[in-house]
Amino acid sequence: MAINNRYEFMFYIQCRNGNPNGDPDLGNAPRMDPQDMHGYITDVAIKRRIRNYVQAAFSGRPGMEMLVKSATNINTGIARAKDFAGVDVSAKGKNEVYAGRRAACEHFFDVRTFGAVMSTGPNAGQVRGPVQLTFARSLDPISAQDIAITRMAAAKDVAGAKTVEDYLKWEAEQSEDSLRTMGRKQFIPYGLYEARGFISANLAQETGFDEADLKALFEAILNMYEHDRSASKGEMAVITPLVIFRHVGTDSDESQRARQAKLGCAPAHRLFELVEVKKKPDVDCPRDRSDYTAHIHLEKRPAGVDIGFMTSPYGDIVWNQVPEDAEFFG
Repeated sequence: MAINNRYEFMFYIQCRNGNPNGDPDLGNAPRMDPQDMHGYITDVAIKRRIRNYVQAAFSGRPGMEMLVKSATNINTGIARAKDFAGVDVSAKGKNEVYAGRRAACEHFFDVRTFGAVMSTGPNAGQVRGPVQLTFARSLDPISAQDIAITRMAAAKDVAGAKTVEDYLKWEAEQSEDSLRTMGRKQFIPYGLYEARGFISANLAQETGFDEADLKALFEAILNMYEHDRSASKGEMAVITPLVIFRHVGTDSDESQRARQAKLGCAPAHRLFELVEVKKKPDVDCPRDRSDYTAHIHLEKRPAGVDIGFMTSPYGDIVWNQVPEDAEFFG
């Protein structure tokens, strides 16, 4: 059964001595706003890590496959969806397209969650997903650095080499310096990024996004960098807690309260304003989350909205009070 409550959520991503999201058009430099020098991480980059985690953590479970996977053809997944539906993959009539769309929502977590454009190739239509993410934006300007590095080995094609001995003979004839190369590396010393998300109960009815999917989404957000280590992202982490706003309604009439819970009881931007994270006055260059103060104004919580905190990817959500093990808001 699809979720019946509207949600918003927000979380913080810490990056230390890494590249949170490189721009391929700028030599993989960390992405930033050129006007105020604040960094950002695209929604696509965050979704990629959510997909990767769910794919690894829920492998083999029905309904938890991914349509958008690395180094694959999306049209193959669209064809599989129509095959799941028991219709001709090449058929593009209205009924066949809709059957493929419905099957894609049933079998692919990312379609059910984020939606997908599946009107290419075999054509299974389009799905507007209930979960949408913003770009994550750093709380302060970042200092993007481009440093030179030395690679102690070369990677050159050797003309006429066909055996290991040919390559060894060529190496022996080269000078030591010619077998070294230079490279470059882009990184930031530190950045704390705020990301925001929205979950529509109305769109969830269309895709079948349910409570189990919601739990898997939150688990993936808290764990996504724990299984995505690399030289550029070795010290990236989601700082707990994940902050969740759940609309529950206020009306004494049950049907009207359910309507309010689905449509919402307060504007999303007003809810995000309840969370206040600031750099400490005596800190010039933040290098850790402890260089910030964090506070959430629970006393200003609007009627009909619960505020939840999730500090563990496998734990429960604590509603309307800050948990003792929260890294922020403590």
